[in-house]
Amino acid sequence: MNCQDHRFRHADPAQVSRRWFLQECGVGLGAVALGQLLAEGGYAAPAPDPAPAPAPAADPLAPKRPHFEPKAKNVIFLFMAGAPSHLELFDNKPKLAELDGTLPPPQLLEGYRAAFINPNSRLLGPKFRFARHGQSGAELSELLPHTASVADELCIVRSMVTDAFNHAPGQILMSTGSQQFGRPSLGAWTCYGLGTESRDLPGYVVFSSGSKGPSGGNANWGSGFLPTVYQGVQFRTGGEPVLYLSNPEGVDDVLQRDSLDAISALNRMRLDETGDPEIATRINSFEMAYRMQSSAPELMDLASEPRHVLDLYGAEPGKPSFANNALLARRLVERGVRFVQLFHEAWDQHGNLVNDLKKNCQNTDRACAALITDLKQRGLLDETLVIWGGEFGRTPMVQGGNDGRDHHPNAFTMWLAGGGIKPGLTYGATDDLGFGVAENPVHVHDLHATILHLLGFDHTKLTFRFQGRDFRLTDVFGRVVTDLIA
Repeated sequence: MNCQDHRFRHADPAQVSRRWFLQECGVGLGAVALGQLLAEGGYAAPAPDPAPAPAPAADPLAPKRPHFEPKAKNVIFLFMAGAPSHLELFDNKPKLAELDGTLPPPQLLEGYRAAFINPNSRLLGPKFRFARHGQSGAELSELLPHTASVADELCIVRSMVTDAFNHAPGQILMSTGSQQFGRPSLGAWTCYGLGTESRDLPGYVVFSSGSKGPSGGNANWGSGFLPTVYQGVQFRTGGEPVLYLSNPEGVDDVLQRDSLDAISALNRMRLDETGDPEIATRINSFEMAYRMQSSAPELMDLASEPRHVLDLYGAEPGKPSFANNALLARRLVERGVRFVQLFHEAWDQHGNLVNDLKKNCQNTDRACAALITDLKQRGLLDETLVIWGGEFGRTPMVQGGNDGRDHHPNAFTMWLAGGGIKPGLTYGATDDLGFGVAENPVHVHDLHATILHLLGFDHTKLTFRFQGRDFRLTDVFGRVVTDLIA
């Protein structure tokens, strides 16, 4: 059994209990027992009484140092769940427009697996015009006028690829590095490695908007086999931000504090005895909930923002929206929250492509651009990594009559900004039909490796021992895409 610290391979004595040592470190115990027997028989000097073992750290979310100096301190992931069409938004294909209504070349579809359509469906040309913007000349759809205004801040990756072609597996892969449920999410790995700088709010906060929650459900922000203190906490944008946060009737502040102190004392006794990280999680969650009774309502009060900021985002206090969530994301990173994830499940256009894309972009484009502008104006963009994208792309072939596209894992687009990313860059390319990557492929594992690198981690060394082996976000894959880094 390996006695090394599973995160950085340099153990913190304050985080190692005697019970953990006895359970995990078989090597050398025979020698210890032999020494004791020799001492009892008078053949060796008795060992001095050991000093009491320090209690495990009670705050697993305390800030930690990464492997090397990070370029980003915080992450905001704008997850466009349902898979936006790269062909209508970011990847202009004149050849696809020219071949609209024709059958795709047979060689293009060899070995291809589609989710729902017959791969031999006819090609569907792009439905919207494109133009170049900014000094970088980034080519963007007419549906994204606000994103176009910050084009020089973006690094647009047109060569993303993934392994999944259905929503739940694709979202789970994008969020956790695996299509299987039960793995820690990117946000959980980030908080496990870095902790958080916020004392009064969770280290990882999640919002959801659109027609429904993400297809992959809570697994998108779960902690998997990591201690549950690192999982995402979903905030609501109407009513109480977190359910059951307020005191029940008849419980005042004095009674609440006395109760928490008594429970905490019992939990700490048990923690000292077992070293179970879930007990530390329980202590932390009780205290966090207590502090959030004042911090969460203050955070969620968008009416305190100046009118020009509300107008910048298109936010309306009291009316749940993606715009409100984007503004809250900025407020959260201002307060030291490490990872914020906004899910907007609305992009699954198997039909009604034109109308739905117009609506989705009207609901998100302004706020996404406003977030970049607002962070930059406040001096936060350099240390905040912003990520935009869905779980995969859409087919060049038509679905649903003449106005829809199916799921497509072979090529899609994401963009990143701030946090050490090279601005004004369009990276990678797809073929003439937007079907496959023709230049500089970037797999989801490569994206994860690059994100962890920007946060100061070697993705091969940020590990957690589970079921007899060291797991990591990128499993046995992933490479850092250095071309994307400023």
